[in-house]
Amino acid sequence: MNIKMIITDLDRTLLRTDKTISGYTMDILRRLRAKGLRLVFATARPMRTVTQFLGDIPTDALILHNGAVIYAGDKLLARYGIDAVVKDRILKTLNRDYPGTTISVEIDDVNYANFDMKIEWDYDEGVISDFTNLPNKPADKIIVGVSSHEDISRFGAYLPDDLYIQMCDGKLGLIMHKHATKCTAVGDVCAHFCIPTAQAIAFGDDYNDITMLQTCGIGVAVANAIDEVKACADVICASNDDDGVAKWLEAHLL
Repeated sequence: MNIKMIITDLDRTLLRTDKTISGYTMDILRRLRAKGLRLVFATARPMRTVTQFLGDIPTDALILHNGAVIYAGDKLLARYGIDAVVKDRILKTLNRDYPGTTISVEIDDVNYANFDMKIEWDYDEGVISDFTNLPNKPADKIIVGVSSHEDISRFGAYLPDDLYIQMCDGKLGLIMHKHATKCTAVGDVCAHFCIPTAQAIAFGDDYNDITMLQTCGIGVAVANAIDEVKACADVICASNDDDGVAKWLEAHLL
């Protein structure tokens, strides 16, 4: 098995339900990096909520905001953002047409939200905003609260052709640039390190992981993944709470 790069989602994949990484998983990942394999975190999270894990598990690259921001070490490889004017228009119309819907926007690693984020996401906090006085800069992503795929279609009607919306975690709609996908980001990272995608393995659990798993040489779904991810995966490993990623890697790569 000629694998040279390991790419893993974080929430509900590498991270346990309590948002921690076990000592066993840390040890396996360190040993694999010591063997020369590249390690990449691919997450919808922003940088500020990922750095807490990097002291224990150094990575070669980070795919953030679902692929909107990509780093190799300290080097910014790519940024696929939402134009500042378009961002403001979308936020204004959604906030007006859907009062009561939770909406937030990521700009320069700060989340501006029309609700108290500490109540919804206990691992992060942002700036409460009505979106009328935001920085005049592009956004990495816009996040709206959803309850069904019908909501996804409804909000998608507000987007120009260069943006898309995708369900995440069963309750969020991520609005992003069409190039901001984990699949595109994996291609960028593999090209940077001169590693064919066929020599990469990816682990995931949710809709935004599907094309990433299909692009890599081996796509692995954790046991707690949604059915759509399991259906497209080459392999299903144990769950996130059972160190599924690390157990599969130890059995096959160590």
